[in-house]
Amino acid sequence: MAKLFKIQAAADVSDEKLLEDFKATGDQETLATLYLRYSELLYGTCLKYLEDAEDAKDAVMNIYQELLRKLPVHEVSNFKSWLYVVAKNYCLMQLRAARKNITVNLERTNVQSDDYSHLDNVLNKEEEFKRLEKCLETLSGDQKKSIALFYYQNKCYNEIAEETGLQWNKVRSLIQNARRNLKICMEKNGV
Repeated sequence: MAKLFKIQAAADVSDEKLLEDFKATGDQETLATLYLRYSELLYGTCLKYLEDAEDAKDAVMNIYQELLRKLPVHEVSNFKSWLYVVAKNYCLMQLRAARKNITVNLERTNVQSDDYSHLDNVLNKEEEFKRLEKCLETLSGDQKKSIALFYYQNKCYNEIAEETGLQWNKVRSLIQNARRNLKICMEKNGV
């Protein structure tokens, strides 16, 4: 009963005063009083953008949590306008996130074929890897080591230079030449 009386008593207090009190004390009841004044406006805004009642209700609750984080660090002169912008931006972010997560139904025939032709691709890749391994053996020692560090161990030029004791430009040159030599070798071997 005391809380109900406190909220009713605060109905006469201006938005600016409630906002000032919340920033000074961090009292969530003060923020709740201010927030409840505009909860219907907030719900309507969220419903307009999200077009789903349940999503709009969730958004209203999540926006309150955002206010707890944003209000202490933002300078707000007109709470109602600022709250509208926060709600609109929140809803637009939800819509943008929903667009990124599009679900596609796949037919069984698209996922796996009965003729096992996809195994041919696996076997072809395996043959290419064997040819690549043979071509790697044709590289000079420094080229082979630099390529192995760069591609197999995901090291950058600086790390390779540090590990091998070679200059950065030399490492870059070795990797470029090794790639060119591998390409020539693979083309000669029918890939």
